[in-house]
Amino acid sequence: MNAKSSVGRQASGAEPAGPGRIVMSENELAGVTALVTGASRGFGRGIATALSRAGAQVVGVARDRAPLEGLRAELGESFTPVAADAADPMVAGALIDKYHPGVLVLNAGATPLPRPIQHHTWQTFSRNWDVDVAHVFHWTREALLAPLEPGSTVITLSSGAALFGSPLSGGYAGAKAAIRFLTAYAAEESRRGGLGIRFVSVLPQLTPATDLGAVFAAAYAAREGTEAAARSGGEPLTPEQAGQAITALVTDPGHDQDAYLLAAAGLRPLP
Repeated sequence: MNAKSSVGRQASGAEPAGPGRIVMSENELAGVTALVTGASRGFGRGIATALSRAGAQVVGVARDRAPLEGLRAELGESFTPVAADAADPMVAGALIDKYHPGVLVLNAGATPLPRPIQHHTWQTFSRNWDVDVAHVFHWTREALLAPLEPGSTVITLSSGAALFGSPLSGGYAGAKAAIRFLTAYAAEESRRGGLGIRFVSVLPQLTPATDLGAVFAAAYAAREGTEAAARSGGEPLTPEQAGQAITALVTDPGHDQDAYLLAAAGLRPLP
């Protein structure tokens, strides 16, 4: 079943759904299409796996086909691999039109060079604006224009760096802050247009459990002379935990805020 025919429905015995919410019980994502960008590794892979195991039909988008095919072998027919550049506006429009997802998770992004500011060029400094921000802009625009069905949820992956900075990653922190703003702008347009699409941003902590996080945990450890785990702040956030958190945002009506910090201990609402 395509999500277009099932998004916005209520689970049997569930509380009434408010605007822009899919209210479902555990394992009640059956019939919902979830599209995840950057699905081949790290948080994206953990999110795709969790949504699939919750019953969703997951479309995973990433540049490299091989790891997507590996995930397909693991998850079976509930996972559809799409090898494409998520930052390409043509890809965003084509896949929104083809799959019309009820859950859209925008996770794709570039790994910045771990250098202090004076060792960046403008091209390396602005890389995350050209990839991460452009990708969120294209997909949120298409979600609003389509529009997605009332009750759909769009989740964007920002970063704790958006709040605390990241002096070794060029424009990364600013780009992730822009993603949070873009998400809030889209939420306001959904409200103004009566579209019933929920937009929420998630700001994960730095963690050595992903490829990007491992690079920067090590870089900051070398810069500060501390253990790599120290900068991530306690227990490292894992892709599996990220997947569980994103699934909870979709299925638990108690998660009704517009932005959350995400650590190993779970989600914490931001003002």
